[in-house]
Amino acid sequence: MVKHLNLVTSQGEGVTPAQFIEANPDLASIDLLLPDINGVFRGKRMQPEQLAKVVKDGVCLPASVFGLDITGETSESTGLGFSTGDADRRCAMLTHTLAPAPWHAKPMAQAMITMLDDDGNPFPAEPRNVLANQVGRLAELGLTACVAVELEFYLVDPKHDQDGMAQVPMSPDGEHRVTATQCYSVDDLDQYSEFLDEVNAICRIQQIPASNAVAEYAPGQFEINLNHLPDPVTACDQAMLLKRVIKAVAHKHGHRATFMAKPHQDQCGSGMHIHLSLLDANGQNRFAQDETLLKQAVAGLLEMMPSSQLLFAPHANSYRRLQPDMFVPITPCWGYDNRTVALRIPNGPASDTRIEHRVAGADANPYLVTAAILAGAIHGIEGKLVPPAPVEGNAYEQDLPALPHRWADALEVFRSPSLIRDALGDTFTDIYASVKEAEIQRFDQQITPLEMQWYQDTI
Repeated sequence: MVKHLNLVTSQGEGVTPAQFIEANPDLASIDLLLPDINGVFRGKRMQPEQLAKVVKDGVCLPASVFGLDITGETSESTGLGFSTGDADRRCAMLTHTLAPAPWHAKPMAQAMITMLDDDGNPFPAEPRNVLANQVGRLAELGLTACVAVELEFYLVDPKHDQDGMAQVPMSPDGEHRVTATQCYSVDDLDQYSEFLDEVNAICRIQQIPASNAVAEYAPGQFEINLNHLPDPVTACDQAMLLKRVIKAVAHKHGHRATFMAKPHQDQCGSGMHIHLSLLDANGQNRFAQDETLLKQAVAGLLEMMPSSQLLFAPHANSYRRLQPDMFVPITPCWGYDNRTVALRIPNGPASDTRIEHRVAGADANPYLVTAAILAGAIHGIEGKLVPPAPVEGNAYEQDLPALPHRWADALEVFRSPSLIRDALGDTFTDIYASVKEAEIQRFDQQITPLEMQWYQDTI
């Protein structure tokens, strides 16, 4: 477990903050970014002349940012709001994340921050720190997780249709609305090359190692992959920053980018797939050397999967994605090079042996998804668990136990005594459950257009 975090973190291979300011004399402001429970960036905007002070002393934000629901309202049941006087905590600037944000009309930059408790230790409710704890647990086993994040998303029209639903985008030439996408089509990538080229250019500026872009299964749907990295926290930092880049560039090009799990009722949802391998002290892939270790990790992931579902599917819309025959796993199962299972062992060279975790939606918080994945792998390895036989063929056609497929059910399993509670701890589990319970209550109070259509004149 991580015990301490210095206020000023290492700067990696980047320039110093002072050199950054000197190199960008026209800089108008700097955004300080702190991802919350839902993976929404909260923070502050500061003037460049304040940077040296922030690097030295940090910046204050209330702990209640980790009690905010998806609408930005504080869930008082978390105990982070008025009951503590909505007190501030100091946040350290992660100086190695300081980078230009070139999509703005005026010169701007950004940097991530991380919250500390009153003793200067990582704040326990921050998702970034939840993941760091699991990284520490793996280190005690002599292992390092190597992680890659794949993000699917949709480009949609900025205007909703007459029913208030998302529309597929207009073609870049503005002459027609996109009606079909061929999976892996290079022509579809060509249509949106200006958008994708700008995303790639900004990723290079911000040192986000984005790689392959592919057209996915529906109109306006794409996937961008991040490189494998033997640092899960940084890998998730990069995933969060990539989402910010994609949204900003989409806006510049007259679109909106959405990471909703299921923005279109009749199209495939968007997932967030996490690739995991475990390295030894020499950087060698243990999964490639030890099939028993691989299967132990698989077994632990399967056993912890039901109680982790609320992290993989955190929102009401998440459960619209969980449908058979849509390349979305709905049962805890595994297999070799099989895209109908929850845990896929992809084909490839033995040195690249890894687990692809396919359950989470693109709307999930990458830190929390990855934390649950590492916790599951640790559970399997420590318990020397043995998985069931791998699934062959279509997993949707086999009689397998289902994962929780309703939001409230996933909450109930998550907050009860469970494997994921044991792994992540009571403090974080209770705070996260309180936020989700508040969201469910508010969502369930809404009267939908479909209710009016079905019931107003019929009953």
